[in-house]
Amino acid sequence: MEDLVIGEDGLARPVWAAADPLLRDYYDTEWGMPVRDERGVFERLSLEAFQSGLSWRTILVKRPAFREAFADFQPEAVADFGDDDVARLLADTRIVRNRAKILATINNARATMALRDADDVDGGLAGLVWSYRPAATPAPRTLAETPTRSPESEALARRLKRLGFRFVGPTTAFALMEAIGIVDTHLVGSWRRGSSGVWN
Repeated sequence: MEDLVIGEDGLARPVWAAADPLLRDYYDTEWGMPVRDERGVFERLSLEAFQSGLSWRTILVKRPAFREAFADFQPEAVADFGDDDVARLLADTRIVRNRAKILATINNARATMALRDADDVDGGLAGLVWSYRPAATPAPRTLAETPTRSPESEALARRLKRLGFRFVGPTTAFALMEAIGIVDTHLVGSWRRGSSGVWN
């Protein structure tokens, strides 16, 4: 299959994860593995929002700096960020210096904190996001067959927006669902297909 490459280790990976060591390691060890804790889901939601309009590799290279700049994405810490922190982040050349995305991340931390006490949400941010797991996962055979949104991601994006979250459109929501294992969009034939334990 032209969208899969057999590596020197004999493992099949999609072309985007086959050559670059950073992307290959991310693909092999992280992407699509279950993340069910609040901090982990908040970090990935934040980074997916920063990725909008950019390559994922750009974000991955900057992830250590993002973690340092955003207090390891601890929601309670980021929720307390004020004007001085915004100025600090806008001056930090190691991260993506987009004011709207920075403000959205701080806002989303506050929305995440509010979910802890929400009567109609079980399990906070992580529980909410995982509640949109579909009945079946896609099974793409080519990159062209891989969806970029779904009815569930559209519904999740609407719900998050109603709860005050920003930069969470259906495509970002779907990318989050892929990243944390809610759907498995590893190509059929990839060695990672079905490896998360979420989908048989």
